[in-house]
Amino acid sequence: MHGQIQLDGEEVTRITYFVTYNGQTDNHQNPIYVLSDGKKSLITNQSQIENTAKYPREMTLVLPNVGRYDQYAFLADGTAIRMSDTSSIDKQEWVMTDETKTILGYRCKKAQTTINSNTIVLWYTDELPYHAAPSILGQRLGVVLEQVRNGNFAITARDISKIKLILPEYITATAAIKTEKLDYTDRIWRSRFTTIPVFDHQQIHWSETYEPREDVLRFANGTIVVKKVTFPKILSSQQVFVELTEQSTGDAYDRTGTVFLIPTDKKQSFMDGLQNGASTLPIYENGNGKKYQGVIATAEYSPVVELMRFFTPFGINHFNDRVTLKGKTWHTTVPYRQEITALAGLMSGQEVYIGVFIGNYDKGGHTISMDITIHNDGAGNQPLPKAIPLFNTLNIMEMAGQDYGTMFDNDNGLVVQFALKEPLKNAKLRYVTTGHGGWENGDEFVQKKNTILLDKKVVFDLIPWREDCGSYRLYNPVSGNFSNGLSSSDYSRSNWCPGTVTNPYIISLGDLTKGEHTIQVKIPQGHPEGNSFSAWNVSGILIGE
Repeated sequence: MHGQIQLDGEEVTRITYFVTYNGQTDNHQNPIYVLSDGKKSLITNQSQIENTAKYPREMTLVLPNVGRYDQYAFLADGTAIRMSDTSSIDKQEWVMTDETKTILGYRCKKAQTTINSNTIVLWYTDELPYHAAPSILGQRLGVVLEQVRNGNFAITARDISKIKLILPEYITATAAIKTEKLDYTDRIWRSRFTTIPVFDHQQIHWSETYEPREDVLRFANGTIVVKKVTFPKILSSQQVFVELTEQSTGDAYDRTGTVFLIPTDKKQSFMDGLQNGASTLPIYENGNGKKYQGVIATAEYSPVVELMRFFTPFGINHFNDRVTLKGKTWHTTVPYRQEITALAGLMSGQEVYIGVFIGNYDKGGHTISMDITIHNDGAGNQPLPKAIPLFNTLNIMEMAGQDYGTMFDNDNGLVVQFALKEPLKNAKLRYVTTGHGGWENGDEFVQKKNTILLDKKVVFDLIPWREDCGSYRLYNPVSGNFSNGLSSSDYSRSNWCPGTVTNPYIISLGDLTKGEHTIQVKIPQGHPEGNSFSAWNVSGILIGE
């Protein structure tokens, strides 16, 4: 049948290969099988033939005499895909040598090449009446009985025998759909992990006119978008990533952005503020005369959990044709990707609100797409880490009246009191910090020490600073260019650059006892100058066992 592997029920030669690394062999490994009927060969492995392999199950059908191979993939959803390649085999170039050695009683010759900076040596024999190999390499040479990479990784034939091949039903009963090579590769790659779509070409802008989407909530005149997302159970052996892409659709400036989760485990949540106004959120005061809405945890409120902080560049894509500089080809999209595995316990098996904020007052604003992906990384199912949100001074509701994080102009800074109902082992603080104040003496451009105290003892004391901002110049087409030869996007900043993610600091706190504790964050915030002022966006999540 078209799209199926035609070897079932035939008498074939089976060559069994084992892998060795630095001379060591794992005798419990999954052997490679090459199954040949003299005209074509199937490269597979023992677990795929025995129907015990994990998905996706990939195997290669090679027709060496015509220089073609067909790659097959059987997916977990019961479908199968395939693609054909008619160029790779004939493009291989080999340096032939006079060296020989014997493998399984056959005299083998040596051929050598270089692929992707790896030295590949094949030992092949022409004493067998067909062509075969454990990969597509050397299919024209004869029967490859050993393939060696960089002198230390070897695939060596252990046995050659005749068998009647009985293929498992998942192969014989499934016709593979033919795809182009790029589509095939993409399907295989995506089948290896779980993708949770969140936003698709979602505009974030300051406008009362917008494209309504049934599952997307807009707040603060469109500068915040929120969606309810359902997560599967996440295992401790899995890794979780958030991935977002951004383009300008009208805004030319670098802006603060954040991907966040809204906890709803207490009487009051940030969603209440989004729906009813920032003034309805719990108020924090530290003695400087200002009131800050919804920034710290209380007995009845959990602040927003920051999954990823990012900064938009200066006008990527929308303004690419406005500025032409020799030697500069502007990027059209900026990608952001960050691991959030430590926060998986807040999502696993739950339906939660996930949101994105980009601060701007532009009608065109920005357009984003965002997925969350879950990847297997070994075995095991230990309890997920506990994640307890403590504070977040990033004013996500900036365009709806939430005040900036200016509490650090007071010696008290930010103080959070929290109670643990039980001891927390191996506690860590996931701390994200960026300084803001976009003029010469503003804290965006001035190095300021961040000090964190746990129960009045210093646990963190450093200056958060980025000196690599010039690396991202091609994301920033309308960054200002100055007389000194620098662009605005080149300048070092307080832990952020236009077009990048800000990585969290992971601060070890040791084992925390049951009961009351206090976290204090102190930063020597700069003084206002006229209408200009400095602020610090800091978020902290307690993580432990």
